[in-house]
Amino acid sequence: MLGSRIWTWYTQYSAALQQAIGMSSNDIDANVRPIYQFSEDWEVLGPFQTGTRGMAKRSVLQKAVWGADPLELHGGFRALEYSEQATLKSSLAFNATIQWSKVKAKLSDPRQTQQASADLSVDFPHVEWRSFQDVYGWPALQWQGWARGEIFVQQGVGTITLALHAEHVLEFWVDGKHHFGGDWYGYGRAATTLHLEPGRHRIDIRLVRELRRDGATDEPALNVRLRMQGQGALVQAVLPEINGGYNLLSGILMSDIVGDANGPFASSHASVTLRNDAQVDAHVYAIEGNHNQCEVEFVGAAPVTLVAGQTKPVAFRIACVPPAGGRGPIRVTLKYRLGDEQLTRQVLAYALPPVRDLYAPQKLTFMHPGGMVSYAVLRPPSPNAHCGTDSNVSAPVLLAMHGAGLEADKDLVRHALDELPDLCAWTLFPTGVTPWSGDDWHTWGFADVEAAISAIPDWIKQVGWEGPGVDVDRWLVTGHSNGGQGVWYALTHHPDRIIAAAALSGYSSIQNYVPYSLWRTADPGKTQIAQSALNSYRHELLLENIKAIPVFQQHGEKDDNVPPYNSRLLKQLIYEAEATSDYHEMPGKPHWWDGVMTTEPLKHFLRSQLNTGGPVVAEEPPNLQAFTVVSAGQGTVARYGLDILQLLNPGQVGKLRAEYDPLTPSYSISQSNVLSFRIPAWFQECPFISVNGQMLAETPESDGITSQVVFRHSNGTWLYSSTASDLPPRQGKQLGAMDAILSTRGAFQITHLSPAAQHIALQISRNLCQYFGADTKITNDYNEARAANGSNLITIAIGRDLPTTPESPISFSNSRLEIHDQYSPYPHIYAAANHLAAVWLRPLPDERLDLVVWGADEEGLGIAARLVPLMTGTGQPDFVVADQTMLWKGLEGTLALGYFDVWWKVSRGSYFT
Repeated sequence: MLGSRIWTWYTQYSAALQQAIGMSSNDIDANVRPIYQFSEDWEVLGPFQTGTRGMAKRSVLQKAVWGADPLELHGGFRALEYSEQATLKSSLAFNATIQWSKVKAKLSDPRQTQQASADLSVDFPHVEWRSFQDVYGWPALQWQGWARGEIFVQQGVGTITLALHAEHVLEFWVDGKHHFGGDWYGYGRAATTLHLEPGRHRIDIRLVRELRRDGATDEPALNVRLRMQGQGALVQAVLPEINGGYNLLSGILMSDIVGDANGPFASSHASVTLRNDAQVDAHVYAIEGNHNQCEVEFVGAAPVTLVAGQTKPVAFRIACVPPAGGRGPIRVTLKYRLGDEQLTRQVLAYALPPVRDLYAPQKLTFMHPGGMVSYAVLRPPSPNAHCGTDSNVSAPVLLAMHGAGLEADKDLVRHALDELPDLCAWTLFPTGVTPWSGDDWHTWGFADVEAAISAIPDWIKQVGWEGPGVDVDRWLVTGHSNGGQGVWYALTHHPDRIIAAAALSGYSSIQNYVPYSLWRTADPGKTQIAQSALNSYRHELLLENIKAIPVFQQHGEKDDNVPPYNSRLLKQLIYEAEATSDYHEMPGKPHWWDGVMTTEPLKHFLRSQLNTGGPVVAEEPPNLQAFTVVSAGQGTVARYGLDILQLLNPGQVGKLRAEYDPLTPSYSISQSNVLSFRIPAWFQECPFISVNGQMLAETPESDGITSQVVFRHSNGTWLYSSTASDLPPRQGKQLGAMDAILSTRGAFQITHLSPAAQHIALQISRNLCQYFGADTKITNDYNEARAANGSNLITIAIGRDLPTTPESPISFSNSRLEIHDQYSPYPHIYAAANHLAAVWLRPLPDERLDLVVWGADEEGLGIAARLVPLMTGTGQPDFVVADQTMLWKGLEGTLALGYFDVWWKVSRGSYFT
């Protein structure tokens, strides 16, 4: 805790202290001394190759997530001391040799008593970057290294509490304690809480330069910002940030006010993100609004617990007497307990929510399936919308997905389609929860899209809308850059909901953004499994799903961010998939330009698809004699109601091709790697249906409206399913690779089963909040977490702490881990030597999952925790076993990895050493 003594300043520092914080007596007023500060002098070791792809979002972090730090061969950077004579080997430098160097940080004004910061710019001008790039392209401009500095805490102030934000950093060590996750994108959402004694504290930060975030320059420098805040309050409201500075507009996420000052909120959902900086748990037991102005209530049960050091969003509902701001700022008061103390924390909306015209783009809040509040920007159909004369028309949804690093609430996104006020559509700008859209608009980000669409009918009731209705099952999807990639994902994974699509400057897949090169060598048996875990991102393999959907493509000829090759390739592959697209490459245009979302060809396309009411999603293929459905195994994929439910071999795509013979009449279905699928009701009107040449038995009794499930029996025959128990147990939201854990339907339940695992539980909770905006509940009661309704679990265990389950083929003890493989007569046994680590999925009822994070000891647990899904592009399959060598070998340091099939058995093709 901070007492008044913290703000007592020393009038003089010794020369030694001045040197420790890197300042001379001339730098600071003698009467103004910082209580805490970073050092000015930093020791740097690097560069080393990163061995990953270039511009593909987040995937450059694959090496960092899997480890692959060459210094771990020497015990890690933390084990090395600065020496002008010391040399190490690096493939990036002349003579394959590097030495230590030093860099000075730019420190914040010491008169800022609320925070201290250090800005580092690190480069290596002696490296021949240009010649390297001439051969290897963009990936040559990426590198990694380490930097060491100090945090100085003034003598005489006692233990102080600091919130450390490590912007553009993924991992760091403070006083020998490892912190993985950091704040790679500078969100500022979930700081690391430190409790530091007076004196010097060593901090080592890992430097990883990535092109998408840091840019392509002749001298590829990396800019890092470290920031500390002294905490006077024990429970802090985390304020959102704009451009690295505090955004004091609001500590509360809430909807806009609709119509005029007396109008309602667009939605009653709101939230505030809290961080507990105390060293004991906080229990928020009550929430109150302004007296006689606003009423608030928790969404979910109270109390809301924040364990020591945890950051989490707290969801609530708010309703105010009109006008909402008539009595000044909106205030929300939180009451909480710390031990026997009862305390309060007030959060203010320093500026009132904007008042938006009924037809203007407006912020709409809603509940994400993960149990926290998210938002989108919604523009209803205007009075000028060309929706025809039918008073009962239901307009489709126009989804406009933003690019990387953008907030949907910023003018650049919010007003991107202002030139098209006449569209007969509900225009929706979703966020994907974060400016980087969670996970590239995939599992987590697309769940946000679906929740935003589902919130439109609630908005209609909330504001008393009397205009056109909404058809939540008909979408026109568009997006730019990463949003353009999101268009390809939506097209290939949800084709039955899409009436048309416009992909603008989007990359074809994260694997193809730039070529893979400079990877650290690994056994091809391992790399193919890591690659196949990303199959849902390989849109090039899934283009047969888009047949008969109108597609518009646009790309700037001079785009040096997403090369136009991506769109040109997809144009070719769409043609080869017997589909069509209308491609426009804009001469001389870069990646972004004013009006990129409203070019004349694009406006014509949008109006032609929407202002006639838009094409209706067909319940059966119009004039199609044949069509194909392709699935990468991430959930279900349907085309014209023909729905692939389960694949035989995970990690491989599955296909169904249906062909109609009008002479018989019959439908012939051929399949590849499909175990079960659903046939639509209109199929059942056909008297003959065959699968791989086998005629199905007579169609079961049905109402002619519902679909029927067909599955492959263990004897190889194809049968209609009579009950759900006919199908293997791994279904629905359990499908996919390890990132299926992101399909939670409630706050993540994080269970640590020993005090030694608490630090990792807190780290995982912080990372989920930082990178996904996710809510988590941390507990040491496994049974309580397992019973949580709808939620997925993350179980943190060391040795024998972990409860066994009969469904999992992985068993363990203090000294070893066993994997029971149906294709091997003997179990695969891995001893606990060298800090054994493992992560794997286990099934729970109701399509829920339990992600086990296990270590034979504390060091092994820290290794395993790196592999919890954090960012896209890292490629974790269903299970991974590794040891300490993974920290410097990366993927090659794994001992076993692979998939579980739909019976929760180890699948064929998994890798074991």
